[in-house]
Amino acid sequence: MIVQTQRVTIPARQELSVAACALLVLLNTLAMTVGLDPLGWLAGAGYGMALWALLAAALRRGGRPALSPADHVTLTRATLVGGVVALVVTGIAGPVLVVLAAVALALDAVDGRVARRTGTASPLGARFDMEVDAFLILVLSAAAAVSLGPWVLAIGLMRYAFVAAGWAMPWLRGPLPPDLARKAVAAAQGIALVVVVADVLTWSWTVAAGALAALGWSFGRDVIRLWRTR
Repeated sequence: MIVQTQRVTIPARQELSVAACALLVLLNTLAMTVGLDPLGWLAGAGYGMALWALLAAALRRGGRPALSPADHVTLTRATLVGGVVALVVTGIAGPVLVVLAAVALALDAVDGRVARRTGTASPLGARFDMEVDAFLILVLSAAAAVSLGPWVLAIGLMRYAFVAAGWAMPWLRGPLPPDLARKAVAAAQGIALVVVVADVLTWSWTVAAGALAALGWSFGRDVIRLWRTR
């Protein structure tokens, strides 16, 4: 006799509620251990509320009643980013911040693999993953700027400047082919910023400068490609 099992689908709103609770637990744990100040706690909670609202709206527009397995991994990363936001706003840049950021970055290599193996890759999932990556880089660049100077913020702001420029110049919103170099440069930004924030090198500014130069090269190459195919 063959027994068929039916996969249980949990509504997205319930999964988002669980993630929100997990973020609150993380924030309270950080408050009791490393000492978040009220502004940091509120920043982390506000980030979570905005993220869940935007994701819920995107799921409704896309007719997605539930999250995919890969989305679960990305949602876990997004929850950890909430802790990073709270620590950076509080002004805490120690081992806890490094660990949270490192785990969030490591999981970036997992969600794409899960999507491919389960056949659940989707434009929404890819956008969710990209936005979490971009915001984590922005927050880490803000943390690095405390010690190296405001120029490091260019690492986190470059992607948002590119998007903003696309509203004025629609040809910048054109499709780009998959590119291994672009992915490698994007991944290197997070690693470089974690190294800078960890403060384990006496020449951290060279790591940040190298990351910024690589990012500028990558964006510049994409702009040239889009200009040629506009």
